[in-house]
Amino acid sequence: MPLLLLDLDNTLLDRAGPFRAWGKRFLDGIGAPPADIDWLLSIDADGLTDRWDVADAIRERYDLRIPSIDLVEELHDGVVAFTRLDPLVACALQIADGAGWIPVIVSNGVVRQQETKIRRTGLDRYVADWVISEEAGVSKPNPRIFALAAQRVRTPLRGAWVVGDGPEADIGGAAAVGLPSVWLHRGRAWSDNRFAPTRTADGLIAAVASVLAG
Repeated sequence: MPLLLLDLDNTLLDRAGPFRAWGKRFLDGIGAPPADIDWLLSIDADGLTDRWDVADAIRERYDLRIPSIDLVEELHDGVVAFTRLDPLVACALQIADGAGWIPVIVSNGVVRQQETKIRRTGLDRYVADWVISEEAGVSKPNPRIFALAAQRVRTPLRGAWVVGDGPEADIGGAAAVGLPSVWLHRGRAWSDNRFAPTRTADGLIAAVASVLAG
């Protein structure tokens, strides 16, 4: 049974939407102009900026006295509160499982936040297991994290596919470990000439259909 190695944020679960929703609520709560959501999104950089750096930038811009650690907690918990599992994503994972694939999440990030999203949304019912970089001690695109995912479910990497939206982390990681990949383009054009995805798709459902179609 081959592995389906799946990214979490903006692949299995939408992150951009929940972060924007939380950001709008937070900015409204501190009396910031609604247009500042664009600044907050740019600082966040689609989740690539360290949470502590985002918290410090917010504190400095709005001269907030809230401790950084409390703001980091708000960033974690606020985004999680807005996160939902798309029923069609759950259906796609069930179809993949029924077709003999083993879905495993491979995610960079903090264990507490990522596991909370996986469990609270019910995503844990549709995957065999997950590996999160903080716990694993290694992050995508390092090939070691994909090997750890395979070990977690006692299945060889041979025949696996990687699916994700991150050009470097997901597609670069797949290339580094010698696996085919599907890139979720999210309206972007591919621009990295060091490697390229095997296929592209506009979302998780299309990506799973592409893999199952062979």
